[in-house]
Amino acid sequence: METLTRRLAGNPERYPERIVQFGGGNFLRGFVDWVVDLLNDEADFGSGIALVKATPGAYEALDAQDCLFTTWLHGVRDGQFLEQTRLISAVNRTLYPYQDFAAYLALARQPEIRFIFSNTTEAGIIFSADDMASDEPPGTFPAKLTRFLYERYRHFAGAADKGCIIIPTELIEDNGGRLRAIILDYAALWSLESGFADWVVTHNLFCNTLVDRIIPGYPAAEAEGIFAELGYEDRLLVAGEIYHSWIIEAPPSLLDEFPVDRTRTPLNVKIVADAAPYRRIKVRLLNGAHTSMVPLGILLGLESVREAMEHDALGRFIQELIFEEVIPSVSGVPRAELESFARDVFDRFLNPRIHHRLETISLNSSAKVKERILPSLLGYMEARGELPARLVVALAGFIRLYRGDLIVLNDDAEVLAWFRRLWNEAESSAALAGAVLSNRALWERDLTEAPGLVEGVSEVLDAIEAGALLDLLRRIER
Repeated sequence: METLTRRLAGNPERYPERIVQFGGGNFLRGFVDWVVDLLNDEADFGSGIALVKATPGAYEALDAQDCLFTTWLHGVRDGQFLEQTRLISAVNRTLYPYQDFAAYLALARQPEIRFIFSNTTEAGIIFSADDMASDEPPGTFPAKLTRFLYERYRHFAGAADKGCIIIPTELIEDNGGRLRAIILDYAALWSLESGFADWVVTHNLFCNTLVDRIIPGYPAAEAEGIFAELGYEDRLLVAGEIYHSWIIEAPPSLLDEFPVDRTRTPLNVKIVADAAPYRRIKVRLLNGAHTSMVPLGILLGLESVREAMEHDALGRFIQELIFEEVIPSVSGVPRAELESFARDVFDRFLNPRIHHRLETISLNSSAKVKERILPSLLGYMEARGELPARLVVALAGFIRLYRGDLIVLNDDAEVLAWFRRLWNEAESSAALAGAVLSNRALWERDLTEAPGLVEGVSEVLDAIEAGALLDLLRRIER
């Protein structure tokens, strides 16, 4: 079977290079490049990608396939399992600053360049005082981008229309704002003329974003069968879920240049004035459901998210926790939008192609409970004036998990040692619950002040120790 190349694929069109992309990993290829490819086909976007490797080395497989690759997307939608494949031809070429820095600077001088996308991992948007303007290239991604923008600024004499729309997708809060701030720090460190900093701020748009799509990467177990259906071999085949969400904080005018609202295939890409509410929805509903099910699923002997959702008692319990307790606790977002998001979440959890282990999600649970469960619990109490019974069970499940006898826990060593001592020394479940809930270092507040919470958590702990967790989950359902 032949390997995928442009000749084999019928030489798909190469569009003018209007996009510079830092990084060529699974997420960018399976999400951002997939979106660009759809825009080219369905919205006359007409934009090719120049893909820059931000670290040493080369994208050998991508070069061997003439920058072509295939996405294989799958998921559950309205109870039905779906699969889709798509040949992605939006990437024109690769560039390697560590091998040819002159070519990298020449890219900055191309007049058509308008967009810059990146995903250099959460550790990529950092500042290093060791980076110098004379480095070819500088070490960090923001320093490389500063050098790129400065070359563009000088070549076009600070022209307003040669600024860029910069859309990072690294999974950190305020990613666009932080990237801009670091670029300005480099401008100061390198003593660049003040006009450059003014141009960066005035004529370049840095967008905060929130992205969501699970991209497992190369599907080794299924690859040969997919190749047989495609008629070619693709060693860059990238698997991912059909679900996707891209929240871009930007003026509505961005749609004039990035027409994500004009494709025949519906795209879940939103241009919004403020990404914060969408971040809150994701943390409270999706992440909150994960963190709530982890200890309970482990206590029931389950291994994965899908098993938890298919469990006759726990699956319904988690859905009711979200719809009846978490959603009522979230203010400022229409309930219909929250319910739609929740339904998508549960479809995603049931995807048979994704094996998401509960033990993996349990990493750093102490911080996750504070961020993902506690705001919903307290918000519900404020809104309804009573304890949310299911969220109390989830909180108690976390405390029981941190006894440390069910799985190997991965969290701050001091936190784990404190829980071990507490479990060994506490004289009763009430004393244990009171000690945990009063720990300001964990919660940044004294949770014993919440009426009835100590008693509620204590009762659940007693039920778990009595082997009555399953009965408790079913009783709360009614």
